[in-house]
Amino acid sequence: MSGKEKTENDEKGVLQKVVAGEIAFRNIDKVVEDVDSAIAIRRNALEEITGTRFENIQHYTLDAEAATKRNIENMIGAVQIPLGIAGPLKINGEFAQGDFYLPLATTEGALVASANRGCSAISSSGGTNVRIFQDVMTRAPVFKLADVVQVKVFIDWINMPEIFAQMKEKAEETTRFGKLLAVEPYVTGNTVYLRFVFDTKDAMGMNMVTIATEAVTHFIQDEFGAIPVSLSGNMCIDKKPAAINTILGRGKTVIADTIIPAKIVSEKLKCNPKTMADVNYRKNLLGSARAGALGFNAHAANIVAALFLACGQDAAHVVEGSTAITTIEVTSNGDLYCSVTLPALPVGTVGGGTGLGTQKDCLNLLGVHGPGEPSGSNSKKFAEIVAAGVLAGEISLIAAQAAGHLARAHAELGR
Repeated sequence: MSGKEKTENDEKGVLQKVVAGEIAFRNIDKVVEDVDSAIAIRRNALEEITGTRFENIQHYTLDAEAATKRNIENMIGAVQIPLGIAGPLKINGEFAQGDFYLPLATTEGALVASANRGCSAISSSGGTNVRIFQDVMTRAPVFKLADVVQVKVFIDWINMPEIFAQMKEKAEETTRFGKLLAVEPYVTGNTVYLRFVFDTKDAMGMNMVTIATEAVTHFIQDEFGAIPVSLSGNMCIDKKPAAINTILGRGKTVIADTIIPAKIVSEKLKCNPKTMADVNYRKNLLGSARAGALGFNAHAANIVAALFLACGQDAAHVVEGSTAITTIEVTSNGDLYCSVTLPALPVGTVGGGTGLGTQKDCLNLLGVHGPGEPSGSNSKKFAEIVAAGVLAGEISLIAAQAAGHLARAHAELGR
């Protein structure tokens, strides 16, 4: 029997044991020679167990070995999402300067076309100015104390400059790039939340700040005796809609704005400044307030999600990225001022899914893959691009609704 035949027989034996429940999906990698074989066995076993026939998920170009080490467990294949391009979009940022083509991964017909129209209107008006006002990542462990007296003692201890210096030292021993900027205490009864605030440079930073914060909680336990109930007490707050992120910011707090001349509004957006401002006021502001929304925008999540999927970001952070506020007003000379404020945009250009091949291609298209020089500049550049893209999407959709074109666009392009 040849070596190849023996390998195939061995893999068939493993497959039979997986189907019989003798080997768990998670343990297949331990009993076969390579990652690709483990993926195939897992997929084939799932077909037999469920009676499903997979026709497409086995076709992919990503590096499975790298992905299974950093990005996925129990891998059986890959899901493809159509990738479109919008632009060029002229951006006048501190980090993103020039014309950019936005890679948008989506299955929603009309989205790319809409974003493209917004890009055209902005670029024809001289571009969008974008600025970052804050750049922090947070983690907030929760502690239970005996009573409010002990809570006050604990808070006073946490607020001592020498204690912060020691916490900062412990945190930064765990990371080459992360810097602890502040520790913000919040109290409810005998429960204390400590919101640790970090600068994470080009990384989105959730793993970084989690590891660093854990190191500090060990210090707190040793020095004060307070034991954390959970490393995350939901005051961070991660992947959930929350007013604290909108108010204090998390990730990048970034704002993009532009002034579109009335002539361009008429020619490219097929409506007028006054109508667009009225739609924004009654839809995005009054309507969102009446609904109790945290985001006051038309569809910021659409562009954030499409860029996140294309560029290897954590898709669940669309929750924070979509709590944007869109403002539109008519200037004194009748032109259209438009802005979008994203208080909590968690993005990174290193780590996570940014190393996957197709996502790396998209980041390279934007000129932001990997660490920046100086450190942190690439993630800031990417955040400015995302904000500019969101502004383009907002302008186009609000114009479509102001002109009554939304349903027709989806009928023609939504297919």
